[in-house]
This record gives sequence, structure tokens and C-alpha cells, in this order.
Amino acid sequence: MNKRISTPSRTKEILEKYGLKAKKNYGQNFLVDPIIVERCASLVNEGSVIEIGPGIGSLTEELVKQAKYVVAYEIDEDMVKVLNDLLSEYDNLEIINEDILDSDLDNKVKELKNKYGIVNVCANLPYYITSQILFKLFRIKDINKIIVMVQKEVGERFAAKANDKEYSALSVEGQILYDIDKLFTVPARSFNPSPKVDSVIISFKRKDKDFKDLDNLYNFIRQCFKQRRKTIYNNLKEIYDEDDLHYFLNKANIKEGQRAQELSALEIENLYNIVNER
Repeated sequence: MNKRISTPSRTKEILEKYGLKAKKNYGQNFLVDPIIVERCASLVNEGSVIEIGPGIGSLTEELVKQAKYVVAYEIDEDMVKVLNDLLSEYDNLEIINEDILDSDLDNKVKELKNKYGIVNVCANLPYYITSQILFKLFRIKDINKIIVMVQKEVGERFAAKANDKEYSALSVEGQILYDIDKLFTVPARSFNPSPKVDSVIISFKRKDKDFKDLDNLYNFIRQCFKQRRKTIYNNLKEIYDEDDLHYFLNKANIKEGQRAQELSALEIENLYNIVNER
């Protein structure tokens, strides 16, 4: 019986067999820690799962054992060949050779939800496009849960609370739509090749809410945080009439001398809703 793909020796063997190595332009780092793989898969073992950037299939191998159906988006044709060879015995796996950022993910999620009831995402995300991928996922309300490995610094920013050093517009953009938990750290040695920094597993659990214009919401949040040293009043007066702004802040029970870093995601969401009532 073959060792699991996620063991260091098996990963090395596979890469040598196919004459492959991690490609920097795709941000490839192969997960070589079976315990991490099992823990991640166990968090999304209901319904269907979308995986992004499966590589040689370290995580995919465990996902297909635990979930009803897995859709894996892989941009690298070389990795698609490996996945098809190594995981050919599983009939609950669909491999799509496509850039996730160019994909029609909305329709795929609708299809999976209709058939399996629940759609989750589980992925070891490339560092260089982490935020772009997450913001694409955030726009799809029917994704129930997102479990991702991200650079530790990015994970801490998403999970940060008001007044934390890491708290930023990114924190609020995620927390307005999701309950976010930092689950556990993944040391750099858990990957081949080892990145320069540790990673962290973050859980995004969708709240029962939606916004008609997510771009408008995110633009508002970024304006609140535009200059960290400025008060929220001074950041927002660039785009709102001062009399209106006095009214908005007063109704939201926010002091004009407060900075956005002092306000919770819920307080900023409340202010956004008040602004858009008029």
C-alpha cells in the first residue's frame, strides 16, 4: 500500500518520478505533514468541497476520503497530470485545469449546493494571491465555510480585533461577513520547499447576512482606515458633507475623535448602514 502523498518521502518520490519541482510563479509549496492534512480535511467533511491549488494532491487525497465530492482547481497542467494519475481510483473528484480567479465559481457553487446541500472551501493558498482569492470567495454567499492555510501575518490580520496592532480594513472586510477563527500554526518545515515564514490555518464561517453592493461596502471600510493616524471623521470627510457626517457619527454613537482601529466590525457595519439610509 502506498504511503500518503503528504508524507515527505512520498512527495519527494512523486516529484522525482514526474521530473517536477515547485514553481515560484505559481507560489507552489507542497504540504508534507499528514497530521495537518487530516486536521484540515476533518473541518470540511460534510457535503462538497472546493480545493484551490491542490498541487500533487497532498490535501486532495484526504478530502476525497472524507467529503462526498471534491472539485479541485489547478492552474498548472503538469500538476493536473499528476493528480489524474495518483487519484484515478476516486470517482468523487473533479479536477478543473483553470485559474481560480478566472473561473465561473458562482455557477459551480450553485451546482454543488443543489446536489450536495453544503459547499465548503479548503485550500493551501499561494501567498501572492491570497487576498484576491479570498475576496472572490467572499462574494459567494452559498459557500458555507472556508478553511485556508495562509501566511501567518495575513491570518493574524484577518483574525485581529479592534485595538490590536494587526487590526485593519482587511480584518473588518472579513469579519462583517464571517465568524473568523485562527485555528493553529503550520510551521514552515511542514512544506516542501519550506517558505521563509510560518503559515496559519484560518476558518471563515459565513454569517447569515448579505450586502447588495459589496464593492461599495469595501470601499467605505477602506476609506475609514485610509490613514491610520487620522480619526474616522477626518478620513470620511474626504467623501461626505461635514454636516451629514456629524449626523452619521452621532446616530452610530461614534465619537468624532475615534479612529477606525478602535471600532469593531459591527460598529463600522452599523455606520455603513446609517450612511446608506439617506
